[in-house]
Formats: sequence, C-alpha cells, structure tokens
Amino acid sequence: MLEEKNDNLSVELNETDGSVENESQEVIQTEVAEVKETPTETIIEVENEVTDEVTTDAITAIENENAAENEDETLKERHEIPMLDYEALSMEELVSELIKLNEIEKIMSVKDHVEEIKNSFLAKYYHLIEEKKEAFLAENLESKEDFHYNFPLKSKFDEFYSAYRDKKNIHFKNLQNNLKNNLEVRLAIVEELKELINPQENIKDNLKHFNELRERWKNAGAIPKDKYNHVWNNYHFHVENFYDYLHLDREARDLDFKHNLDLKLKIISRVEELVGETDVNKAFRELQDLHKIWKEDIGPVSREHREEIWNKFSDLTKQMHDKRELLFEAQRGTEKENLERKNNIIAQIELLATEKVNAHSQWQSQIDKVEALRNAFFAAGKVPAEVNESTWTAFKTAVRNFNTFKNSFYKDIKKEQQDNLNKKMELVERAKALQSSEDFETTTPLMKQIQEEWKLIGHVPRKYSDSIWAEFKTACNHYFEVLKTQRSEANSEEMESFEKKKAYLEQLREFQLIGEHKTDLDAIKLHIENWKGFGKVPFARRHIEGKFNKILDALFEKLSLSKKETEMVRFSNRVGNLSESNDTRKLENEKIFIMRKIDEVQNEIFQLENNIQFFTNTKNAKKENSIVLEVRKNIAVQKETLEVWKEKLKQIRSINLES
Repeated sequence: MLEEKNDNLSVELNETDGSVENESQEVIQTEVAEVKETPTETIIEVENEVTDEVTTDAITAIENENAAENEDETLKERHEIPMLDYEALSMEELVSELIKLNEIEKIMSVKDHVEEIKNSFLAKYYHLIEEKKEAFLAENLESKEDFHYNFPLKSKFDEFYSAYRDKKNIHFKNLQNNLKNNLEVRLAIVEELKELINPQENIKDNLKHFNELRERWKNAGAIPKDKYNHVWNNYHFHVENFYDYLHLDREARDLDFKHNLDLKLKIISRVEELVGETDVNKAFRELQDLHKIWKEDIGPVSREHREEIWNKFSDLTKQMHDKRELLFEAQRGTEKENLERKNNIIAQIELLATEKVNAHSQWQSQIDKVEALRNAFFAAGKVPAEVNESTWTAFKTAVRNFNTFKNSFYKDIKKEQQDNLNKKMELVERAKALQSSEDFETTTPLMKQIQEEWKLIGHVPRKYSDSIWAEFKTACNHYFEVLKTQRSEANSEEMESFEKKKAYLEQLREFQLIGEHKTDLDAIKLHIENWKGFGKVPFARRHIEGKFNKILDALFEKLSLSKKETEMVRFSNRVGNLSESNDTRKLENEKIFIMRKIDEVQNEIFQLENNIQFFTNTKNAKKENSIVLEVRKNIAVQKETLEVWKEKLKQIRSINLES
C-alpha cells in the first residue's frame, strides 16, 4: 500500500515577528482578492479538464461509485458477496438465499442482492398463482366460491423480507441524520478554509489553523453522494489556493508538492500493474480505491506536473475501463445467447398451445412438457436488461395461452363428469333403496345390474369421487353382507335336505311295483311328492336329482302307461323342481321352448294335411294307397304330440300364475 502522507504543512517563518520575508503586503492583498472572488458553490475540477469523452465516462463511473460508498461504507462489502443468477433459482432456493443475506449485519451491502431475490421470487410466485387461479376457475365453472390458494413459502419469504426491510429502514434513518450533520460540518470547514487566505493574519497562525481544518475534514464523516463531488472539489480548490497563497514560502510548499507527486506516481505505477491483471473486476475495484486515495488523501502537486500526471492516470483508467467494457460485452454476449434460448423455449410453448389432443393422458404429457420448458426458462440465465420485461411478458402469455387451450378441453370433460356424477348419484339412491330388501331373489339381480351400470359410467369430478364411491360401496356391501348371511343359513338347510334325499334314494332303490297299475302309479307319485318335500339341495350336490330321475324312468318303463301320461308325469316332476328352486329364468326358457315346439308340430300337421289333399284330388282318390295311409298315421301321431305339448304349456302357465 502507499506510504502514509504527512498532512501537516510547515514553513520557515521569521521567528522574531512571524512575518514572511521578501514579499510585499500589496501583492498578498491582490492575490487574496482574486481567490475570494470564486464562489464556494461552483463545482470545480481539481485536475485539468479531460477532453476524452470515454475517459470522462470511466472517471465519472468511478467517482459515482466512490461517492455512493462514501455515503455508506457498508456498500463496499457488496463486492465481496457474489451476485448469483437468482432468476435461475427455484422459489425454495431464493428463500434460502434471503435467509442467509438477512444474517449479514451491514444491511446496505446486500441491498442489490435482496432486491434481485425479491423480483425473481415475486415473478415466479405471481406466475404460479395465476396458473392455480386458471385451474380453479376451469374446475369450478358454476361455483361462486372465491379463489384462495395457501402457499406457505410466500409467508416465509414475507417474514424474512420484512425483517430485512425493517433493518434497512432503521439503518437508512440513522444514516440520513449522520449525512446531514456531516455535510454541514464539511461546508463549514470549506468556508473556514476560504477565509484563511487573509494577508492581515499571521502566516504561522494560518498554517496552524489550516492543519486543524484538514484534520477536522478527515474526521468529518460521510456526506450524501449527490453532494460528494461538489463538496470535495470545492475543498480541494481552496486547498490549492491556499498552497498557491503560500508560494511566498516556496521551499516548504515545494517539499509538500514533491511528497504528493511521489505518492501519485506510486499510484500510477500500481495502476500500470493493474492493467495487466486477469481478474478485471478485482483490478477495477482496486482502481476505485486508488482514485479515492488520489482525490481524498493526497494533496496537490506543482502546476508543472498536474496536467502530465493526471493525463497519465486518466489514460490508464481509460485502459482499465476498456478492459471492463470488453468483459461486460462478453457478458452481454452471454445474455444474448440466453435470450435466444428463452425465445426458443417460448416458441415451443406456443407450439404446444396449438397441438390439440383428446385424452387426459395425452394432456398430462403436454403439461409435463410445458413444466419442463418452464424450468428450462428459469434456468436459462439473465437476458439483456432492455428486453427482460418483454421476454418475461412473452413467456407468461405463452404459458397462459397453453393453459387456456388446456382448460377448454377440461371444461368439456368437466361437463361430461358432471353428467356422470348425476348418473352415479341416481345409482347411489337406487342402491340405498334396495340395501335393506329381504326379497333376495328379486333384489340380487337388480343390485348386480346397478353395479354393472356403475362400471360403465366414466369419471366424476375429483372432489366428489371418493365420497360418492364410499356411499355406493357402503349400500352395496350392506345388501350383500345380509345376502351372504342368508345364504349361509340356507346352505345349512340345503345340506340337511341333501342328506335326507341321499337316505331316501337308498330306500327307493329297494322299491318294487306290485303289478296293479293304479296302485303302482299312486306309489310312484307319492315318492315324487316325498322327494319334493325334502327341499332344495346345494348346487354342487344337484347330481342327486339325476339319480332320482333315473330310478323314476326305470319305474315308468315297467308301468303300462300311455306315452302321454308318462311324459306328463315326468314333465310335472321336472318343472316342479324348477318351481321350487324359484329359477324363473329356466321356467321362462322352458315355456318359450314349448311354444316353439307347438308351432313346429302345428306346421308339420298343416304340411301333412296339404299333402293328403294332393293325393285325394287325383284319379285314384277313392282308393287310398299306402303313402296316403302312412301320411294319415303320421298326422295322428303329430296331433297326439301336439296335445302333449299343449298340456305342458298349460301346466307351466299355471305355475307362472301361482308365482
């Protein structure tokens, strides 16, 4: 670092009377008058005017930065805290970074960082809320319920941002009071410095007062940044005037000029080294400090060197500024690449907002694609500041258009789901109405039919899905639990019937006819009635009915019954079993079968009678041949068969009427 400068200016004075040798009082008075004509409020450049516009920009940028840091020294630390690409962070990560920054005591040093975090977080948050609101309105087309969305992370962000803001306000309030007081002190020092150039005063006393003022200036503290350059330039102007006023003691003044020149040359030497530094930002930061030392800590040099060293220092500053601009240009190139990526992402989202799909699964795929593109957009990095707002607006518009396009599909789905809900609510009511029925034979197929209808109905709105299914399931389960209990009881009765029939079957095997037709027939009928009296057997044991029928068939074979009588006894036994089992479906099928057979037999008789007419109309009609006789015989058989079928139909209809 540069060596400390001796701020106390000393001159050789005549020890006897304190007067300055070899100068006339008249010359001093003239110079003092010229100096005092310059008003304090005028902004004056300490060094020679710089004509190079780029160089002026570079120096102005440094001076503005130094002015800001002079106002609040905590701003120096912001260079030590890395400025992350907050736009690329998730909302959770942004809150985490805010918490970290909130722990730093020097609150203004994190101001820019916190503002970047706030802007990035709120942009993402409002975008999220907008999407949630659109989804809510799409799902609640006819609802008057207001949209509310609880996002705990937003509350956490508000908590820590409020804490930062309170600390900043306290800091800023204290800072403003101090800056105002310090400004008044410095302006007063400038006025006192201006009054020092007075030939009526003793030079030795003026020098002592001058050194006191310089010490007070050094300890006066920070002032508002918008006053910084104005006040400092005026201060240096009057310091230089005082130095010029002291040309009466050239030896002392030249010694101080030389000391200041050495220090400024060392600064120039250091800046020459900084021009070759690879870390441009770090080098530029040190250049700022050197400018501050040049301006605030080191006094003027002799007029013969002022322009030369200032121009050299300015030229080096311009070189550093140019290197920094190249770095910024590279960063701007990166920002342009980021802009291209973001525009490409926006274009992809806009394309997805035009691709029509017709299934929920396909829309889920589209939604996943947009979500991936959203994440890629946020991770793409910064874009040029002048297009940042328009790029963000284009992105939001693209996403909003996609959501609108998507929601139009789900609005149609919503209407269909509402219709499905109404259908399922109707089935729930039907199931509830039947759940306590004890007419199991009638109710069971109805309940099964309701369940099948339920399966055929599509989705209902998600918020009703679980509740309506629970209602329906409860009603169905209640009924089938009761049915299960009833069947369990019935099964025990059926097993008891099976055991009885099994024992009775063994007895029946020993039964013998006595040869008397009526007595034997009555005995067979009695066996049939007894068998029916035992009741139903379990479905898995139904084979015992076949064994009973075989024994009956054997007994009927031994009886000299007519074909019709035998057929009707067997039929009565069979339909009796169906009637007892309440198997209405089989009874109905049996009736349909009989009616079909009646039609077939009637058609056959009609055809045969037509054939007879054909033969009787011939020349040999009086003498019937064997063919005609065979046809007449066949007609008689068919008529007898028809009577049997009609008798069966009459009997099965009587069963239906009784039921």
